[in-house]
Formats: sequence, structure tokens, C-alpha cells
Amino acid sequence: MSEFDVIVRGGRVATAADVVECDIGIRDGRIAALADGLEGAGRVIDATGRNVTPGGVDAHCHLDQRSLDGSVCADDFYSGTRSAAAGGTTTVIPFAIQFRGESLRWAVDDYHRRADGRAVVDYAFHLIVTDPNPQVCGQELPALVRDGYSSLKIYMTYDDLKLDDGQILEVLAAARRTGGMVMVHAENAECIGWLTDRLEEAGRTEPRYHASSRPRPVEREATHRAISLSEILDVPILLVHVSAREAAWEIRRAQSRGLKIFGETCPQYLFLTEDDLDRPEFEGAKCICSPPPRDRENQEIIWDGLRNGTFQVFSSDHSPTRFDDPKGKMVRGTTASFRWIPNGVPGLETRLPLLYSEGVGKGRIDLTTFVALTAANPAKIYGLHPRKGTIAVGADADIVVWDDEREVTIRNELLHHDVDYTPYEGMRIRGWPGTVLSRGEVVWDGEKVSDAAGRGAFLPCDRPEAAAPLGRTVVTELEA
Repeated sequence: MSEFDVIVRGGRVATAADVVECDIGIRDGRIAALADGLEGAGRVIDATGRNVTPGGVDAHCHLDQRSLDGSVCADDFYSGTRSAAAGGTTTVIPFAIQFRGESLRWAVDDYHRRADGRAVVDYAFHLIVTDPNPQVCGQELPALVRDGYSSLKIYMTYDDLKLDDGQILEVLAAARRTGGMVMVHAENAECIGWLTDRLEEAGRTEPRYHASSRPRPVEREATHRAISLSEILDVPILLVHVSAREAAWEIRRAQSRGLKIFGETCPQYLFLTEDDLDRPEFEGAKCICSPPPRDRENQEIIWDGLRNGTFQVFSSDHSPTRFDDPKGKMVRGTTASFRWIPNGVPGLETRLPLLYSEGVGKGRIDLTTFVALTAANPAKIYGLHPRKGTIAVGADADIVVWDDEREVTIRNELLHHDVDYTPYEGMRIRGWPGTVLSRGEVVWDGEKVSDAAGRGAFLPCDRPEAAAPLGRTVVTELEA
């Protein structure tokens, strides 16, 4: 009988801390040994001379998510997780969304029904809270956090989703009591509404004006306000999909004052610009997301934030709606105002290769920083570490063996999502996942992705240590 089920031999094994050359012995889906010269396996994967990293943890993606605008999420848990696996991501954390008037527990149960028996790789859930009433904050949230749903997202924009400052404080207070991690979409809804109205009155309704309706100060103000509210209650928050340099500077300033403020950014803010929203023939709708992409100078500031620790997490914010579809970007036709174009871009499969090629490959970040941003930090912040996000004895054998020599021109027909476009069409990159293992099983061999629907498991999340308050502000007087 073999000592190991699989040995990954001879690779440069990277964690968020260091890089060492060793073999990885896998048994029963977990890493059982890290050493030189391991022998005795049913299968050996030769990784000699290649970088080996933990499977990616995409902590911000949208799969089979309900909407209120008539659009339909193109990827369900099957197509979305197949796409994730082909791109080196072995854990996804999408969102169970509560609409106003609904029970949060019902929303979670509904999302389980959508996921059960469909996922190819492992998954957890964030919550989206849009109706923080006393029942939700006082009973449902504490129970759900205990049950393994330890992170929740709130919005400061979108009429159907946004919370006012008082409601945000209620959610933050509940998070303080329960140990949950709060994610914040920070844009000033009132400013966006006013600017949108004025643009439409002037007849400026094409996709490119989406960026004009959400200028950088809109994101900066909301980021500053969210940080201030979290400081009042001494509750850590994570600012999601940060696009603007001014917002990044607000996060950095808060961190320098010792506040527990975390930041996330996404590929669209490194590789797209506002000019992409001005593509002809409604094509700019393909790149509409919120916050919008900025300019090339701004891209360099976001790269700085990845290097200097402003951002702890690099997620895809995969928001899949098809382009040429009356239930997608064209939900109100090609002459509709930008106001009505569904937000979001696809990116689950391309997230890791883009950052690996343009970050590690071009010397902008080192390999350990890559691992921290794409796997270790999200696993820690959302309560999945050390099971996920690292290569260590006892961790799940979620592993990516990279093919540094493989050059790929990104084409939508090469990808495995169920979206009819990619915003990165034609971009040439170097470095692609060669072999991807999820709990010791090969789910991508460089050419073919697993179609084993239902092999992915739901992962309850622990309360992250990062969510613990410091207990040093006026909130202690309220609690006393």
C-alpha cells in the first residue's frame, strides 16, 4: 500500500512567509508531509523547477445570485467553480443576499439550495445584509455567525441595497457582539444619484458616463465615512473592490493610526481604464462595474497598494452577466442610460494568471506577496485558515503547479465560465496554472477541467481573529 496518494515532486513551494524546494506528500485529501525525497505514492506530479502555490481563495465573487433589476447571473455554482478551478482557484466565497423584508436565514437556506450538488471546488458563503432590523441584528446574525457564516457585506450605494449611517452602525454593533467581519461597498449614493440625474438631463447616457457619475471623490468620501463609523464602534471592516487612489490613501492613513482597516482590490483596477467604457457600439457596457476603472496613473497607485500592504486581499469580484443577452447587459436595450446597465465584469478564471503574469512575472510583487493576496490573507480574514490558503502539514491539499513558460492570449473561447465575453480579450500573458489540485484531486491538468459537479464541499467559517475589537473607544462606555 502506498504511503501517499499523490506526491508533488521537486517544486519551489511558496507560502505567504517563504519559498522552499521540497516534495509535498498528500494523503486523504490533506498535506501529510513536506520533505525532500518522498517516495511511495499512487501518483507523482513532477513540479521540478516550477513554482507551487496554495490554491487560490477568491473571497469576492457572485454566483447564481438573485437580482431585482431583471438581469440574470450567468454563472451558477457548476460553471463558476469549473472556471475557478481552471484558473487555479480552489475555494470561492460568493454571497447569500437578503432583500428587504426577507429573513436572512431564509436567504442562506435558499443559497444552499442553489449550491448543493453543483460545485466542483470548495465554497463558503458571505451574507449580504440589506434589512438590518432588530430580528436580523439581534437574533439571526448571531446565530448565523455561530453556524459558520462569519462575514457579511453592506452597501453604501444602490437604491435596493444601501444602508444609511444609522443602519450601518447597527450592523457594526452586531458584528462587534458576534465577532463577524464586515465588508463595505463604499460609494456615496446621494452624490451618484445627483450626478446621474444631471448627466441624463444633458443627454449623456452612453456607457462611458458611468465613470463620470462615480468620480474618485465619491469613493473617497464614503471610504472615509465607513472608516469613521468603524472607529466609533471599534469594529474592523474590509473595504471591498477599492479602485481610487484617494480611497487607498484613506485606508493607508487609517492603518497608520492603528485601526483594523483592511482593503481589497481587483484585476479591473489594474488592467482596465475608464477609456474601456468608451468602446464603440455599446461595447463599453462590458466594462461597467462599480466603482469604475480609473486612469493609467491610478493603476500604478493600486499596484503600490498591493506592494506596501494597503491591500490585504486581491479578489475577482466576478459578476457574470452576458453581454448579448436581454437578461444581461442589454436588459433595457442598447439605448438605455448607463444607469440601467447591470454592473460587474467576469474574472474568476483570469484573476490568478493576470496577477501572476503581470505581478510576479514582471517583478512588481514577489511570490510570497502573491500567495498572501490571493490565498493566505483571505483565508485568514474570513476564518478558513489554516485549512485553506497555505501549504502546510494538515492543510487541505489545494495546490497550483505553475507553468511559467506558457504564453496565453486571453480569448473568451478558452475560458470555462458561462459568460459570452471577457474584458481582457486579446491580452497576452505569460504563466498559467499547469496542474491544479483540490483536496488532492486534479481538477485542472492544463488542458481539461473537472466536470465533477458536487465534489466541492461547503465550508463553515470560524470567527476570524482579525474581527476582534481592541476595546479602546467610546463604545465601551455604551456597553458599560
